[in-house]
Amino acid sequence: MSSRSYQINLHVLVHDAMRSKKIHARFVFFLLVGTLVFSVAAEYVRPPPGRVILTENSQPPSHPQQVHVSLVGANHMRVSWVTDAKHGRSVVDYGRASGNYTSSATGDHTSYRYFLYSSGKIHHVTIGPLDPGTVYYYRCGMVGDEFALKTPPAALPIELAVAGDVGQTEWTASTLAHVSKTEYDVLLVPGDLAYADTQQPLWDTFGRFVQRHASRRPWMVTEGNHEVEAGMPALPGAPDPFVAYAARWRMPHEESGSPSALYYSFDAAGGAVHVVMLGSYAGFNSTSEQYGWLARDLARVDRRATPWLVVLLHAPWYNTNAAHASEGDAMRKAMERLLYDARVDVVFSGHVHAYERFTRVYNNEANSCGPVYITIGDGGNREGLAFDFQKNHKLARLSLMREASFGHGRLSVVNATTARWAWHRNDDADSTIRDELWLESLAANAACRQAISPADDSWSDEL
Repeated sequence: MSSRSYQINLHVLVHDAMRSKKIHARFVFFLLVGTLVFSVAAEYVRPPPGRVILTENSQPPSHPQQVHVSLVGANHMRVSWVTDAKHGRSVVDYGRASGNYTSSATGDHTSYRYFLYSSGKIHHVTIGPLDPGTVYYYRCGMVGDEFALKTPPAALPIELAVAGDVGQTEWTASTLAHVSKTEYDVLLVPGDLAYADTQQPLWDTFGRFVQRHASRRPWMVTEGNHEVEAGMPALPGAPDPFVAYAARWRMPHEESGSPSALYYSFDAAGGAVHVVMLGSYAGFNSTSEQYGWLARDLARVDRRATPWLVVLLHAPWYNTNAAHASEGDAMRKAMERLLYDARVDVVFSGHVHAYERFTRVYNNEANSCGPVYITIGDGGNREGLAFDFQKNHKLARLSLMREASFGHGRLSVVNATTARWAWHRNDDADSTIRDELWLESLAANAACRQAISPADDSWSDEL
């Protein structure tokens, strides 16, 4: 019996007792005390959705807002921001000391229309080369506030934070505060950022909402269903899908050889970790551009130099929750073999507003050479949590941990063979570790290396 149902039963008993006048008032008092004690001792009570926070612009039109940074190649970072004024300059001045900008870079800018909405001027500037593990101070457009970022390390160890289905609510604020309480190097987001859902000003409030975090550490994101925002094709001038997402959150797809802004890859820790960001809402069958790109991208990975392979996508391939049941099945059937043959270590997804971790899996069966699948769509979205995990689901035997609570995760890649995964639940002001797992890289697993075709030289026994 849950704590909530127990409270309801006690309240009914108290009400009936007082109506009958057969029970002494002292007994009623102890019943009420019992309710309180049981509530404290019982299982964690999941929070309701948080209030949406609309962050207004406090800057002059020419000053930067919605500042965020992302990775571009081995030693460069992209700085992105928005100005309401159309004449703002796409320039970033930066240096290692506050107020002392010894370097400058110029980029480009874009804008878009969505029916009656017209975006501000969206600037993107790539800065570098930058030294690893170093704090840089920077200013955008030669006006406004100074910001500071820290570059990731050039070698292991590295700390990757993960939060999906972010939104801009009170619970989002809690999640991001917990993420920032402890050092991390990169934040990975498996889709669903602003929850604008065609209401374009919500993209602006989201950018301002996350600026204090996204301007300090690189955010690497992929799209979710809430980024689609497809217009009505029958209307002339209807906006293209993903127009806001692609304009605002530019990721290094060209640098990774991807033909689409909806999927890309990048290296971290000097190439020790290769991260692939897939597009759940782009074509994925065996004749698609995404499939061909993924096959080429994975084939280029030398596991002797890159012991860790991580994949992110939005719609989970493995899921025992009633929410979004089976939505990722078609993509899984099309692409799972590519990930399995490449010995991907872990796959993160969002979409389902809860946390769930599976054992190593391939083709709906436990497989010690398959990825660990983790759903982490609990960043703080406005729609609330997905409570309905199905106990008799056909995949329940493979699901090792599942809970409907808000939170975030951390993948701490310690060295070439070992990483630690921890899921942190938002418990009010605290971040509580509710799930923890030590991972061995599949590149270090001799049995998994031998299972690969002998023609693949990258899986030599010399590993």
